[in-house]
Amino acid sequence: MPHYVLAIDQGTTSSRAIVFADNGKPVAMAQQEFPQYFPQDGWVEHDPEDLWNSTLAVCREALVRSGLAASQISGIGITNQRETTLVWDAVSGEPIYRAIVWQDRRTANYCAGLKVQGMEGRVSSLSGLLIDPYFSATKLRWILENVPGARQRAERGKLRFGTVDTFLLWRLTGGRAHRTDATNASRTLLFNIHRQQWDEELLALFEIPPALLPEVLDNAADFGTTDPDLFGAPIPVLAMAGDQQAALFGQACFRPGMLKSTYGTGCFVIQNTGAEPVASHHRLLTTVAYRLNGQVTYSIEGSIFVAGAAIQWLRDGIKLIDHASETEALAAQVDDTSGVYLVPAFTGLGAPYWDPKARGAILGLTRDTGIKEIVTAGLQSVCYQTRDLLEAMRNDGAQPPSELRVDGGMVVNNWVLNFLADILGVPVERPEIIETTALGVAYLAGLQAGFYKGLDEIAELWHLNQRFEPQMPEARRSQLYDGWIDAVRRVRCD
Repeated sequence: MPHYVLAIDQGTTSSRAIVFADNGKPVAMAQQEFPQYFPQDGWVEHDPEDLWNSTLAVCREALVRSGLAASQISGIGITNQRETTLVWDAVSGEPIYRAIVWQDRRTANYCAGLKVQGMEGRVSSLSGLLIDPYFSATKLRWILENVPGARQRAERGKLRFGTVDTFLLWRLTGGRAHRTDATNASRTLLFNIHRQQWDEELLALFEIPPALLPEVLDNAADFGTTDPDLFGAPIPVLAMAGDQQAALFGQACFRPGMLKSTYGTGCFVIQNTGAEPVASHHRLLTTVAYRLNGQVTYSIEGSIFVAGAAIQWLRDGIKLIDHASETEALAAQVDDTSGVYLVPAFTGLGAPYWDPKARGAILGLTRDTGIKEIVTAGLQSVCYQTRDLLEAMRNDGAQPPSELRVDGGMVVNNWVLNFLADILGVPVERPEIIETTALGVAYLAGLQAGFYKGLDEIAELWHLNQRFEPQMPEARRSQLYDGWIDAVRRVRCD
């Protein structure tokens, strides 16, 4: 008899739930979009109730579509948009402010001040991260400073902080569990990745009362049990992982040197570096890949803030397309964008630039430029940014990858993957199951439930759908990428 887990994948623009069988095959899925709010330039927020209500709705819908009762689900895994920051009342569970999203840049000036004070080296040595508005600590500090009474309540132990995984766990368990996992903790700027605990020095620097913080567990662990009233029977929560680490796990990148790239709202390249943390000298991040049975596997990560969000902007912002699916056919009609580049720095630039004040631009426009060229430039921008990250990894001494495993919503677009292989000069592999974020946390929950004996058994479940080989001449590849570097230089502010 097969066993089943329910994977919650709470993302930046939508929440989804997928029921997986123990062979890694999806049985049923449900998805629901929700709004983002942009109250000021560079600010990005969610309504926490949208996060919760959409998650609850898709879980219930996926269970109905699967034909399974809650009692037939062995466990739940939660994966989530990382760094997004929430604070809520310790008794009522009511949020005291909207969720501040990972893309939000409101704390840029505060971060710049810490850098001027020379704090970045020390912060990086402890957390593996850079001082940037991207991470949770400065968002949390902003809430404590700007919501009336918040700091006093936090110091009295009346408030709770969490990334989205922690907030959902709190709600799912009726407030009985205030926990996170090592991957999400490692993205807060408050967690010591060497000692694997909240760091007193970092808490003092960012002025964060320790009473706010959740307990940190392994990625596969007993996190709590859902309220029986939510699904008709209690279900144990057996796994949690940040979305990019979950995708790394779902892609079975278990050997040092293996890497994957996920194309969702943003784009994130992670390379498994093994049991020892590796410091980057080219502004990449050292972070926890996964922690199992107390043993940590580390990774190097490059984070791009805007990937699929650029296509969403072409659709919703300037209305050049009606559906994202149109982009493949439009790009196929373009032999050459004639020097048009779209730099989607809508909320600044991530790795390897880390320029929070950069803003987006379309460059190289002429009278011949049309919708097809601009849309194609938007698709290409995702591929150019990926090369930025692989160049930084190479400059850090990483061996050139033999292939790049890709996943996420954008990888259904064959044109994108062909161009990605061309501009990288590296074969690109798309797996049979591209929802690897949800799959990864399903595998973690399955480990905790005892479905699998170990990682080798999970690795055997990975299957190739299609491999894209580079075809572009090296001279053309260099010419196009040089144009991208020049376009980025024009929008940078630091």
